[in-house]
Amino acid sequence: MSSSSKTEDRWDLIIRAKTNLFDLNLKHIWEYRDLLILFVKRDFVSQYKQTILGPLWHLIQPIFTTVMFLLVFGRIANIPTDSIQPALFYMSGITIWNYFAACLTVTSTTFINNASIFGKVYFPRLVLPLSIVLSNIIRFGIQFLLLIALMIWYNFHNYPIHIRLAWLNIPFIVILMAGIGLGLGIIISSLTTKYRDLSILLTFVIQLAMYATPIAYPMSFLQNKPYKWIIDLNPLTPLVEWFRFSLFGNGTFTSGGILYSIIFMIVSVLVGSLIFNKVEKNFMDTI
Repeated sequence: MSSSSKTEDRWDLIIRAKTNLFDLNLKHIWEYRDLLILFVKRDFVSQYKQTILGPLWHLIQPIFTTVMFLLVFGRIANIPTDSIQPALFYMSGITIWNYFAACLTVTSTTFINNASIFGKVYFPRLVLPLSIVLSNIIRFGIQFLLLIALMIWYNFHNYPIHIRLAWLNIPFIVILMAGIGLGLGIIISSLTTKYRDLSILLTFVIQLAMYATPIAYPMSFLQNKPYKWIIDLNPLTPLVEWFRFSLFGNGTFTSGGILYSIIFMIVSVLVGSLIFNKVEKNFMDTI
């Protein structure tokens, strides 16, 4: 008896089935923070490892998109920019939109793209979508610095920029964008384990959603328009307008709109966790 008690197995890690669909097990994710950081580095480095310009693509994309918006929406359509310098107006919208779109698009395919890893070793599956959200913050930071550089340039060319306390809102706006992208991405990623065509549909929806978000036009331009309610239903609309207001002091949003975005973010994350925890048990059998 004594010998058997001495050789009793002591396990450092016990894997149990989840009993609560809303159990995110955040403590377990924190224990794997080193792996999370490793995935963040992998996502950022591997994306442009075999490219000529590397991370410069993070700057080229918003610059060319801004130029196209200046031509199409500024010159041809002659849409006003709410008293904001046009180049700054378009680039600010593109910068915050790119972060959301990247979080949603990449997260939505993370379980399919990393199926080989899931089948070999155990770790909290939510580490991967979280790493995508964090690695895209680096991309957002690069593009935001480009926006700041453009603001400084225009500051010396008859468009003065003032540092305001409202700039402190920007981290909170980014967190809300990340939460919505993460929540919706987890939902779609969980569903694409069975329905692969959802990833194809998402590419089409992302393109349409950008035009349903005030990226190329201000909300003031839609006053008294019969389709304004469609844009108001978009939870990203108040965040984009709030982002521009924080930077330039111009933007059309309400506290009710911000509350709507916050509630939408919380609900999307909760629903995403519910669906994910339900699918996680057997998604390796369907990938």
